[in-house]
Order: sequence, then structure tokens, then C-alpha cells
Amino acid sequence: MKLVFALALLVACAAAGTIPDNGSRITNGEVAKKGQFPYQAGLSLQMGGSSAWCGGTLISDRWVLTAAHCTVDADAVEVYLGAFNIKDANEPGQERIYVSKAGIFTHEEYNGLTITNDIALIKLPAPVEFNDLIQPAKLPKKSASYSTYVGDTVVASGWGKDSDSATSVSPVLNFIDTTVISSKTCNIYYLGMITPNMICISGKDGRSTCNGDSGGPLVYQENGENILIGATSFGISLGCEVGWPGVFTRVTSYLDWIDSKTGLVN
Repeated sequence: MKLVFALALLVACAAAGTIPDNGSRITNGEVAKKGQFPYQAGLSLQMGGSSAWCGGTLISDRWVLTAAHCTVDADAVEVYLGAFNIKDANEPGQERIYVSKAGIFTHEEYNGLTITNDIALIKLPAPVEFNDLIQPAKLPKKSASYSTYVGDTVVASGWGKDSDSATSVSPVLNFIDTTVISSKTCNIYYLGMITPNMICISGKDGRSTCNGDSGGPLVYQENGENILIGATSFGISLGCEVGWPGVFTRVTSYLDWIDSKTGLVN
């Protein structure tokens, strides 16, 4: 178990690669159409003298949801909204918004050793104006019980690595349609470290999230609405194409925490 735990932890800690050097796009995915995922955010995080790249999800005109392991050491973040090509600062409709450390809210009980409570929020300094390229995803409804989503088709998107050998950021957004698997099945791979607060996707055929996708959305479509059910958390450092499940923070487990910070309730 110690070996698997260490390998999984390596990806979680390294998932936010610097824009010039690490990162690329989702492995074995498809190139998104411009505006296909208007809730997708990109995060360029400043950490001392270096920068790192993660994904996020716009959940209102002021708030972006992401992973705690992306923000825990961040001094500031530039949030990309309406972006398709993140290397084109003049891309029509793309907005880049600077957020200071005061606007970054990492879960107070995040544990980097067990990769638990891997969730964070970023508050934009002013409301963003919605348009065809910038729209929020919906949070799941608060209720006494929630779907596990096991067997459901979901969508993950981001600018993470497109292969295990990739060394540079893909400028364009990519995505995969994939299937949620049970925690029991996921724990066969991760030897018991998957908690009820996590949600796993199949890594079949090497289709998975990868380095640089961290914090990005896992979305379930219901009645034409994009419901945010996960934030990319970790995988196995043996590689993103080896067929292991990808692990996400389960958003339904943190609706009260999100509400306490943002006042957002669905």
C-alpha cells in the first residue's frame, strides 16, 4: 500500500506543472470547440518565484472552484475565463483576472499526505459578465441523499498532458467523455485510500485526466444543464495512459463548505 500511496501522491503534488515546462492536455481526448465548455477556468498560480498551472470551474459570477493542492502554496492567481487557446492573450472573448492571496480559500482541513479535502475556492475581485464563452456550471442540489453517479457518462476537460511523454502545454482545451466507477472498484487500484468524499472515473483505453488538469471540472449533464460533480484531484504516477482510474473530489460532499464561503445554494 505504501508504494501505491506514494505513487498516487506524486501525481497529486506534481499535477500543477509550470506553463512552459510541464502540462499539456487530457490523454487520448478530443479537442474542444471554442465555447463548448464555458464554465472551464484556467489558473496560472504564482508561488514565490515560480508559477504553476491548474484548472478550475466557474460556479457563479464571482467564484471559481478548484483543488486545494493547487492553491495551498499560492501567493496569487491569474484566472483565465472564456479561453480556448491559453497562449493567445489576444484571443477574442478570453479574459484574464488577477486574484490576490486574500481571494484564495483552501479547505481548512486539506491534508496533502492523504489527499483528503482537496478542494478550494477563488473569489474574483468583481462580478464577471456572462456571455456565450463564459457561463457557470451548476452545483448539485442540496438534498438528503445524492446519486453516486456510478455508471453515468460524465465529461472532464482541461489543458493537462496529452500523453505520458508530453513535455509542453497544449495551447488548446481538450476533453474526454468517460464513465464513473464505484469507490469499491477504484479502491482495488488505490488499496483503500478512496474515501466517500472522492469520485473516480475509468481510465480505460488511456483516456484520463493528467498533469495540468488538476482542479478542473468533472461534469454530469442533466436536463440540458452542466452539473459540477467533481474537481480533478490525483492519479497514479506510473502514467496517465496506463489505465488506472482518475480520482476527483466529490462536490456533493462539500456543498455545506462551499455554501459557508460563497453563500451559493442550489
